[in-house]
Amino acid sequence: MMRGFYTAASGMFAQQRRTEMLTNNMANANTPGYKADQSSVRAFPEMLLRRFDAPSSQAGGRVALPMNRLVGSLNTGTYLQEVSPRFTQGDLRQTDRQTDLALTDAAGGTVFFTVDQNGDTKYTRNGSFTLDPEGLLTTGSGWPVLDENGNRIRLASDQFTVDSNGVIREGGAEVARLRIAVADNPLELIKEGSGLYRTEDGNALPAANQNAQYSVSQGFVEGSTVDVSRSMTDMLAAYRTFEANQKILQAYDRSMEKAVNEIGRVNG
Repeated sequence: MMRGFYTAASGMFAQQRRTEMLTNNMANANTPGYKADQSSVRAFPEMLLRRFDAPSSQAGGRVALPMNRLVGSLNTGTYLQEVSPRFTQGDLRQTDRQTDLALTDAAGGTVFFTVDQNGDTKYTRNGSFTLDPEGLLTTGSGWPVLDENGNRIRLASDQFTVDSNGVIREGGAEVARLRIAVADNPLELIKEGSGLYRTEDGNALPAANQNAQYSVSQGFVEGSTVDVSRSMTDMLAAYRTFEANQKILQAYDRSMEKAVNEIGRVNG
């Protein structure tokens, strides 16, 4: 019975974490460049139960060896194995703001804008940029966007243009080029807050070249990859599963209470 407690509790913990993930997805349904998280739930390793019959004496003084009989497998619970972003291309939404930029993936991996967070290089798909009082092109959280040389991009005004290759021009003159990084396997990146990603080993991602075939669109932002309808359905399913495990746990609790208070009672 104690194993039943652990099995039901593990299911509750897994569904609670899944609900938190889905809630975060829905909260970021309108966040530009947000990549929806997806979960992988799996069972703990199953236990293979066997029965060993007790040995018995036979005629002639011989003793029979225990019989090994297969009973079957027993599942020991579930857990949320991993949560990973779904790096699919989001729809482009037109804003007509000069500081808004959107990336479009093609062949050659997933591309990112490169930003500086307190001296650390981070990556983002959220191209809802702005100009700070010093004229630096920054993210919505205030982190400077970097050019191909790793320098911060300083502009005179928001009257600039960006072509599909990330080249920034003011008054027809080229002033900088965005550093567009490419990740062959974006699932190896570690997701942080504010729409930022970092590499696990701290090494910088390589800069995307023309072979990556990416495209930068000015006056657009990339929409999130959250499917609100699907997220709502998954959240209800996770809640129902949590509730079912909770009822099982309550049933075990009542059985234990009965065993302690009634079956184990000693009559005088």
